[in-house]
Parts: sequence; C-alpha cells; structure tokens
Amino acid sequence: MLLVTGASGQLGSRIHAGLVAAGLPVLAGSRTPGAFGAAGRLLDLDDPATLDLTGVGVLVLVSAGYAEDDVVLARHDRVLTAAERQGVGHVVYTSLTGAGDHLGFALAHRWTERRLARSGLRWTVLRNGLYAELFGQLAAPQDGVVTAPFGTGALAAVARQDLADVAVRVAADVATDPDAHVGRVYELAGTTAFTAAQLARAWGAEHRPVTLGAQRAALAGLHLLPFQPAMLMSMYSTVAAGLLAGTGSDLPDLLAHPPRDALATAVAAGAPGPV
Repeated sequence: MLLVTGASGQLGSRIHAGLVAAGLPVLAGSRTPGAFGAAGRLLDLDDPATLDLTGVGVLVLVSAGYAEDDVVLARHDRVLTAAERQGVGHVVYTSLTGAGDHLGFALAHRWTERRLARSGLRWTVLRNGLYAELFGQLAAPQDGVVTAPFGTGALAAVARQDLADVAVRVAADVATDPDAHVGRVYELAGTTAFTAAQLARAWGAEHRPVTLGAQRAALAGLHLLPFQPAMLMSMYSTVAAGLLAGTGSDLPDLLAHPPRDALATAVAAGAPGPV
C-alpha cells in the first residue's frame, strides 16, 4: 500500500491521482480525507494521534513547508518517527533543488533530508525546482507592467505536473521493486531557464522591475502571514542573482515524456484575466 501526505494540496493531489491512474493501491493522507471516500485517511501532521501508517509500504511525504521552520521540522519529524515505529518500507520525499539553499524555506528541506539519512528507513529524495506556475503568478503584470524584482535573472522553473509525474514514477517503481531508487537524490530543476522579461514579452507587457527595497515595502502593506514576506523576498533575490538558472537535471530521465514547456506554463499561470 502507498500513502501520499498532503493529498489535498496542489502537488499531493496530482501525485495521488497519478498513482490511482497507474492502478496502484494508494491512500490519500489529508486533514480532509472525506473528499477521497474510502481511499482517504485522516492525517494531520500537527496531531501525532492521527499518524496511522499501518500497512503502508511506500510513503510519499509531500513537504509540509508552508509555515515557520520550527513548525515544519516538527511536522516532518512526527511523520518520520511514525514511519520508523510502524514499519514503513520506503519514504519518497519532495524536497527543494540543491541550488535553492539561499531560499528562505530551504532549511526545513535540508534538515528533513538529514533526518531521513539517519532514520534507518529506505528513502529517495526528489529535489524539486521552483514551480513555473509560481514564477508566472509572482511576475504577473499589473496594469500592463511587470514590476516583480526578478531583475535579469533566469529561473530553471518546472511545471508542477512534471514534478508530480516524477514522484508517481519513483513511488510506483519502489512499490514493485524495493531496491529501486534507494538512497538516491534526484535534482529536478527545469531543463530551460527564462526571465521575467521573457514573460513580460509573452504577455505583451512592459518589464519595469522595482528594487528589492520597494518590493519589501509593498509587501508590508499586504495581509500576509508573518513568515511569508521573507520567503517571497528570498525568491526574488535568489532569482535576480542568477542562482537558480542552472538546468542540469534528472528530470528528463525520470519522465516518460518530454518535459512540459515551463515558459508556456508560467505564461498561462500569470496571464491577465478578461477585463
């Protein structure tokens, strides 16, 4: 039996759907399991009492990274402790690209990778690149102008569905061959890099990026959670510095199809709606 955590989320739902489509026995771990019917299992990483992993041979641990680091570390530690105690055979973890250590949410991923390495569990780490959809949304034009402070830096973004497809491939392999992918760390950045200026041209918009300081001031006026501004600013600055432009990736080798057009995916995600 396989189980996907965060199965109600944007990545987890795609992974779960892919495993179902592959005809594999898979449970959907979620705080709202009712949407999955008999395949749903209550799984709240903030509540140890719900961490029932009995009968699970392959656990796809989708990072619960949308919170402060101490919260995320505690969540991941709880579920891995439960996996150790309840005899889970293999953990597939969705981590962050190795080039992303300057990002404000990298710490929890690197900690979790180390926690896995010392766990005694069999494991595979999928170091996901930043989503093309996210790049498009953050760069989306306002009144015909792209102002997001990505500068001239390029990003090797990757379509979310491609990352889900890789997770499905790896989890399915492990389910049929316990020795598959053991101890492997796969880098899953996009295979092409593009800039906010390229997105602006595709939208027919002007590219006029503001400074990081101006963007930080603008974020201060929004109703964001306390940890969000630092996370967002780290994405702007890391892309602008050119640190996420590398396209060396295991992605093509793990997909059963050519990688999706990440630029087109980003354009679609940030495209202005009808007036």
